[in-house]
Amino acid sequence: MSQLPAQWSRRTLLAASTSALVACRAKAPDGAPARKGPRTLEDAIAGDWRREPDRARDRYRHPLETLKFWGLAPGMTVVEYWPGAGWYTDIIGPFLTATGGRLYEANLQIDDPTAEPQAKAAVDGFARKMADKPDLYGAVELTRFGATSGPVAPAGSADLVLFARNIHNWMAAGIVDKAFKDAFAALKPGGVLGVEEHRADAGGLPDLLAKDGYVQQAYVVRLAKDAGFVLDGDSEINANPKDTKDHPFGVWTLPPTRLSAPRGEPARPDFDHTTYDAIGESDRMTLRFVRPR
Repeated sequence: MSQLPAQWSRRTLLAASTSALVACRAKAPDGAPARKGPRTLEDAIAGDWRREPDRARDRYRHPLETLKFWGLAPGMTVVEYWPGAGWYTDIIGPFLTATGGRLYEANLQIDDPTAEPQAKAAVDGFARKMADKPDLYGAVELTRFGATSGPVAPAGSADLVLFARNIHNWMAAGIVDKAFKDAFAALKPGGVLGVEEHRADAGGLPDLLAKDGYVQQAYVVRLAKDAGFVLDGDSEINANPKDTKDHPFGVWTLPPTRLSAPRGEPARPDFDHTTYDAIGESDRMTLRFVRPR
């Protein structure tokens, strides 16, 4: 998930009860022949199905370089955690569909009746988007990740698992250890965990709740190692030296969220975004971990 809407509460993040697959899904059977569609990452990124606001963010998120660094290849089985509106899904899904691969989207658990309406609406909207275009997203299966969820994919089936800007959410919700353990279980020996996350300044004690959205890179490495992973590479693809990381409303002051008031409060129309828009999106770590063979 690129980033949760600012108004989503910790209660929403913790809402969970079952691990069943979403009933509405576009399933591609194992060994399915490749379909028409983008057979290269370059073609997938250039796809006209991607919304213009999403394409405009490519200059900050560097999808081609990032996905190549993580090792995405034709025909892979991939798991993406908490896809949000599907920024990466719109690239990876059509690419894997066209090349005979498979994509598990482990979305936010919203089965608890106390889950907030906007969370349910976002997850349901994502499911409809996948089902409405089976030729484009035929490789996609929808699963769940949350406090009580089961496997995000069959054990030992995945070549690649993606954590895209969500570790801070799981820290706040108290489920970050589970995220890494579930990813480890889903991966084949030798499989890769790709991480992109807002990067806090090094030094001092890490904020275990990531209240401003930034996470220390050393802490992420420790979490991964505790789950059994080995660090296989780090990249500055998504670094932003202009990010001072001292914004009034945390990382969400920056694009694309652009908060103008504390989370959960009404927007302030008089807030001046100029300084924060000039920074662009956050400084982010980009890491590659491997499940040992």
